[in-house]
Amino acid sequence: MSLATTTAAEAMAARDQFDAIIDVRSPSEFAEDRLPGAVNWPVLDDAERAEVGTIYTQVSTFEARKRGAAIVSRNIARLIDEHVAAQGRDWRPLVYCWRGGQRSGSFAIVMAQIGFRVRQLQGGYKAYRTLVRDELQALPGRFDWRVIGGRTGSGKTRLLGALAAQGAQVLDLEALAAHRGSVLGEWPDRPQPSQKEFDSRLWLAMQGFNPARPVFVERESRRIGRLQLPDSVTQAWEQRSRPIQVELGLAERVALLTEEYAFFTRDVDALVQRLQPLTELRGKAAVARWEALARAGDWPTLVSELMQQHYDPLYDRALRHATAADMQTITLADATPDSLQAAARQIAG
Repeated sequence: MSLATTTAAEAMAARDQFDAIIDVRSPSEFAEDRLPGAVNWPVLDDAERAEVGTIYTQVSTFEARKRGAAIVSRNIARLIDEHVAAQGRDWRPLVYCWRGGQRSGSFAIVMAQIGFRVRQLQGGYKAYRTLVRDELQALPGRFDWRVIGGRTGSGKTRLLGALAAQGAQVLDLEALAAHRGSVLGEWPDRPQPSQKEFDSRLWLAMQGFNPARPVFVERESRRIGRLQLPDSVTQAWEQRSRPIQVELGLAERVALLTEEYAFFTRDVDALVQRLQPLTELRGKAAVARWEALARAGDWPTLVSELMQQHYDPLYDRALRHATAADMQTITLADATPDSLQAAARQIAG
């Protein structure tokens, strides 16, 4: 039976026209990355996929296909009962697997035989991944960037939020990466995505931007936690950007960071563990003092010393190497919403 297929580019351009985007890969494959808005209806779960793969390598292709067909058939029947039975005649799903082969083909054939207007993704997830990689090379160079820098705790992320609230185009890399970008930056309640999922989030965010308007972003290093920013992004910042420097007094920065990292006050052991990698840079004595301050609950002193002895020197060193001829400087009196909204109006205007 000939199935209706669509390319990755066509599918992503028309993704809102599908009633469901169905990923029939195993849960672990789906967890690593997936098409935007996809749901996981595996025709082989992880254990079943491993079983069929073992038969394929140790016995024969024929025996693996027999075993796989039996499992896939049972799973498709269950998926129809659980998810498809209530759908009407006009339901239009997009179905994909790893390479657009037997797993998605088997499911799509049954959907087509029922009478649904199903489409199978040509090349499967692999084709989508190629599309994302290729477009991430080209997209960043299409925008005029406004790269916001400043010392740790100067309110850069909050300023991005104020800009977004005023309708500006904002790329929030820390939100996409689920990490604040420093040694203490891991979020306690949100694990970082895989590199592939991070790439997908970046691509999806940039797809929605209008090249005729500037895009605001916080300056980050090439690594955000364990994730890598594509070189095309940082190169675009260097070639097509106007830097913005945010300045905030030390006392206000201490207050802001104490508030944002308050979760460490409930898990001092986690904080102490995060401080250990600083030993190589700052020495055992400094890290031991910071550990003692944390265990004593002296958060203002700890945060102040971390900024003045670790974060500020790193930032100042990086700033010396930056081209700052056209840098716009924004000085905040404090990090209150009113101050941030006023700064956002000044920058966006």
